[in-house]
Order: sequence, then structure tokens, then C-alpha cells
Amino acid sequence: MDERTPSWGITPVPERLRVLGLVDLTLLWGNLSISLLVIVAAAGLVPMLSFQDALLAILIGALAGNLLLGLAAAIGADARVPGMVVLRAPLGQRGSYLPTVVNVAQNLGWSTFELIIISTAAAALSERVFGFSARWLWALLFGAVSLALGLLGPIGFVRRYVRKFAVWAVAASIAYLTWWALDKANLHELWNTRGTGGLSLGQGIDLVMASVISWTPLAADYTRFARNRRGAFWGAGVGYFFPTLWCFALGAVLVLARDLSDPAQIPSAVASGSVIAVVALLMLTVDESDEAFADVYSTAVSLQNLLPRAPQRLLIAVVAAVATAGAIAISLGNYLTFLFLLGSVFVPLFGVLLADWLARGAHYSERDIFAGPAVRWAPIAAWIVGFVLYQWLSPVGPNWWTGVVDHLSPGHARLTASLPSFMAAFGVTLLAAWIDSTRAATRRSREPLPRQG
Repeated sequence: MDERTPSWGITPVPERLRVLGLVDLTLLWGNLSISLLVIVAAAGLVPMLSFQDALLAILIGALAGNLLLGLAAAIGADARVPGMVVLRAPLGQRGSYLPTVVNVAQNLGWSTFELIIISTAAAALSERVFGFSARWLWALLFGAVSLALGLLGPIGFVRRYVRKFAVWAVAASIAYLTWWALDKANLHELWNTRGTGGLSLGQGIDLVMASVISWTPLAADYTRFARNRRGAFWGAGVGYFFPTLWCFALGAVLVLARDLSDPAQIPSAVASGSVIAVVALLMLTVDESDEAFADVYSTAVSLQNLLPRAPQRLLIAVVAAVATAGAIAISLGNYLTFLFLLGSVFVPLFGVLLADWLARGAHYSERDIFAGPAVRWAPIAAWIVGFVLYQWLSPVGPNWWTGVVDHLSPGHARLTASLPSFMAAFGVTLLAAWIDSTRAATRRSREPLPRQG
């Protein structure tokens, strides 16, 4: 395998393929963090929170979320297998199937969301320049682009696409969009904007964390090709952190100053500007291709945990086709509920993974991953405890679900539901590991000593 032969399955990546360094990983995660979907996620913060409280929620949520993302990246570099395969160590082989199914669902959803955004932006651009929109056509075209990028694999994607092209498009588009957002904004008025209520600071932190945490199940898919754990940690944690701050803050400005709270509104609004705005919109469209690649590729790689013998290229093609069909058939809905729900699932799950990894000496061997029991019930129970605590503190999800659990809640968490959920799952997993090690030590002490001579 090299940049031209990107497919690699679920077995540990050999040393010769661990070629992504700190710069590569920083560029990768920096590009992934700049997205229209991230920018407009700020609509979940303002105007309910004041502008100052929104910025505080962004800072705290980004710090906590990116710390966990960096750790997930480091675990992936240590284990050298995809994210869902790493979960075989704490949960067991069959135990890892449940989060795999959830992860496939979330990645397929994100793939569809990204292609909707890309095709909407391209349609707005073609409407401005050529007089027709044909969003379905652009969805087909960029679905094919996401397929091509997915077939490049992480090494080829970073070396041949991000480094040579995408990083410049990202820098140019985000610079223009920032200027466009601030051009008619009254910064003094924005700074003193009061919140309308209906959202606590803790919920705001949870939203920002959820947008970052949604990447933790995917981190190992890419950092398994990292040269070392340190580069993986800093590349993911820092590479994603600063653009997260920028995009969420920019989104808050867009919502308050230009009343843009829907991702689908931004392309048309930008396209109505000057010729430079049209070029910037083209660059924004290119930006979103990064996220489409990651979602399509990681969906396919996650499926390989369930179907290890399935050809990765075939899975990538199937996922790209399904996401493209979804992008043509449906409209962009409210995905903020989707984000909150993902946080309640993946925050405690990562607490389980981190605790188990630390309990094993901060290292997963190939035996830990591939020779463990079918199911490890204690870590699964810890995951459920964390999920239930999150939902008890702050019920999130579809209306039918929140309607069932809302009456059980003490009221939305004033600080955050994410951190208590994480700590609960982390603590229960560590306790279970300590009990197992104590029992093992007791059994060894009772074994008869071998006879001498």
C-alpha cells in the first residue's frame, strides 16, 4: 500500500505505512474542522445565550472536546486499527458491534448532510453564474467527488489533495467569509447582545463538545497511519481546536448580524454579493468535500468491523451512492438535535475506551483487540450508565424520545451533562478493571507453588 493503493483493512497498520507526521495530521484535522455545518451550529447557541456566554461555551466546549479528540487520536496511533475495531478491546468483538452500527448511522447521516450543503452551494453558484440551479445534478457530481476522494485513502487524501489544494481553498474561503460576516456587523452591539433564554450555558457547552466528540469514533481511522502517538494527539487536538473556535464564533456573528441560522441560507446569501463572493462560494464548496470524504471513508471502514472480508473499495462506493441518493431525495432539516443525541452516545463511550486503555498501561496490543472475549459486559454497563446519566441531566434526541424521558429529568443541566456522563462511564470502567485485576491477583496467590527439584 502507498498513496496509489490506499485500501487497508482492520488488521494493524505496519510500520512502513505509518507515514503521516504532525504537519500532515494538523492540516487534515484543521481542514475537517472548517465546515458550513460547524459554522451554523452556532444557531444552537445564539440568540438564546448572550454573545459573551456563547463565546464562553465555545471556549470551554472546544477545550474539553478537543482534549478528548486528541486522546482518541493517540489511542488510534497506539492500536493502529480503525476506531470501531479499537472498541473490541474494551467491549469485546461482538460488544463492539452496537457502537459500530450507531457510528455507521451517524456517518451516513453526516455524509448526506454534507452532500446537501455542497449541492446547495453549487446550485446557488450556478444560479448566479449560469441561470440554473439543478441541485440534483450537483449532488450527483459531488457524490462522485466524495467517492474519488474516499478511494484515495487517508495518505493519498492528505498528501495529494489537502496539502496541494484544499488547504489553500480553505484559507481563502474562511478569510473571505469572515470579512463578509464582519463587514456590516456592529461589533459593540454584538458584544452586548443579551440572550433570549431557553438554553443554559451547560447545554451550550454540550453542543460544542458534541460537534467535536462526533469525530472521536473516526479518529483512529486516520491516526492509525500516524508516525507516533504524540503527533496524533497534537495534530488532532490542536489542528481541530483553533478552527472550531473560529467557526463557532463566526457562526454566532452570522446568526446575530445577518440572521442566518440555516446552513442552506448561507450559499444563497454569499452568492448575492460581488464576483469575489462567487469565487469564495466556490471555495466554500471545495471546503465541504473534506468532510464528505471523511464521512464516506469512515462509514466504509466502520462497516469492515462487521464485514471484515468485504472489499473496502466496494463499501466506499456503496456508501457514496446511498449518501448521494439521500442528498437528492431529502432536504436539510434541523440537525442540532442530531448533534446533542450523538454527544449523549459517544461522550460516555469514549470515557469507557479511555479508562480501559489507561487500565492496560496506556497501550493496546494486537492480542487485546483480536483475542479478547466476545462481550465484556462491565464496560458496556458503564457506557449505559453514562448515557442514562446524560439523558437524565439533559434529555436530548427526537421528540418521541424526549417526551418519554423528559418527565424523569431534574431539569436541564446548568453546567454540562457531557462531563458528568464522561466521568461516570470512566469511573465505572476503572472500578470494573480494578475488581478484575484484584480477582486475578487473588487467584494467582491461591495457586500452588511449583515443586523445586
